[in-house]
Amino acid sequence: MFLGIEKHRKEKTAFIDDDKNTVTYQGVLDFCHTYSKNLKRRSLLFLLCQNAAGAVINYLACLENDIVPLLLNASMDEELLAALCQKYKPEYLCIPTDSIDKHRALLGDGNIILEQYRYSVIEVSSVSCPMHDKLALLMSTSGSTGSSKLVRYSKENLEANARNVAKVFEWTEKEKPICDLPMNYTMGLNVINSHLIVGATVVLTDYNLMSPDYWNIVKQEQCTNFTGVPFSYSILAKLRVQKMELPYLTTLAEGGGRLSENEFRMWAEYASQHGKRFFATFGTTETSARMAYLPPHLPMEKTGSIGIAIPEGELFLLDEDGKELKEIEAQGELGYRGPNVTLGYAVCREDFQSGDVFCGEYHTGDIARRDQDGCYYIVGRKSRFIKLLGMRVSLDECERLIRDKMQIENICMGTDDKMVIYITSEERCDDVSHFISSKLRLYRSVFDVRYIKEIPRSESGKVLYQQLAV
Repeated sequence: MFLGIEKHRKEKTAFIDDDKNTVTYQGVLDFCHTYSKNLKRRSLLFLLCQNAAGAVINYLACLENDIVPLLLNASMDEELLAALCQKYKPEYLCIPTDSIDKHRALLGDGNIILEQYRYSVIEVSSVSCPMHDKLALLMSTSGSTGSSKLVRYSKENLEANARNVAKVFEWTEKEKPICDLPMNYTMGLNVINSHLIVGATVVLTDYNLMSPDYWNIVKQEQCTNFTGVPFSYSILAKLRVQKMELPYLTTLAEGGGRLSENEFRMWAEYASQHGKRFFATFGTTETSARMAYLPPHLPMEKTGSIGIAIPEGELFLLDEDGKELKEIEAQGELGYRGPNVTLGYAVCREDFQSGDVFCGEYHTGDIARRDQDGCYYIVGRKSRFIKLLGMRVSLDECERLIRDKMQIENICMGTDDKMVIYITSEERCDDVSHFISSKLRLYRSVFDVRYIKEIPRSESGKVLYQQLAV
């Protein structure tokens, strides 16, 4: 069975959520059996995710019954969701039961096939979607913008990453992670997978770090580990978590972007002084979340490093011609080989029939250097993606959204701290800031909208990004 769920103690709690919905490993097995009697195998299902028992158990049932889910945020913009439905034509929508009225236009006269754990599966089409045998899961390359470019996963990709991440962290069935990262976000999903594969109990929450309810859950459930993005760690610092009594919380993991050197060192020192472990990790959607980690005894010595490859994986560097750099110390584009490298992309339904395009090797678009000890450091990014508050955002998709909706010429640039948007309409700066913040469901404070008289372009019409400040 997927993630070896059947191997664990049947009475053990697999996950629990904010509403105290508790699902045992036996409960997962029973629900998967119910799924097999009600839904068609090799069908396409859109799963609108909350960090809740209903979302996780439907995800697991899909994977076990060869139903291919596309994981999306339950709070995503309705227009973006409608566009994805129009493009990919799912046979089922799996949504929180209390949001049925909200999605009535998309559901039409669809029949409710299954309703359990506060989630409903609704059949919205009878048109089947031909798929490659290995295709098991889909995720958006930029979930915040509802990008229609998807990443295709096999079960082997997901299980390999779960298995090897669990090995790196030495997870056992005694673990009890707090999972607040969205499960439709590749690292959030990996937190779930890498704990279920060892028979642990996952504590799911949609409360944010600023909420007293969040910390009540951490203390009441005696959570053992936390995984966050750089923004998460900034909030932890403001909350002075270092002063809290958290004896059961023994592991802190970070990914989804780079901490500043000062922040990195601060958390490494905190872990060292309080008998905890601090792991810096690195990965991408295309590598099933994580492909590198810095062993917890090295953070003070290797400040800012993403470390080494996870088990069964290999990191390498490429020069500008795509040739692998063999020198011990080198700098180039970061590449990775391993069983967690996904199958490739999909930009239309026909792509679901494609096989393994990546063939176990992915070039990240990040520029990295390798030191004499074989540890890697990210120094820049080639691609047109940034990670705002830890969430991967496509700059090209943001430009399209603004252009299509507001009819404004614009250029989006940025770092992992903020997005800078240049527009050619001075009076529309506030409108653009409000629009893109609403679309991406991110704070307005991370968007800096600036007026520019004319977008600088070359003779061939290409944008001269180097002439624009970030």
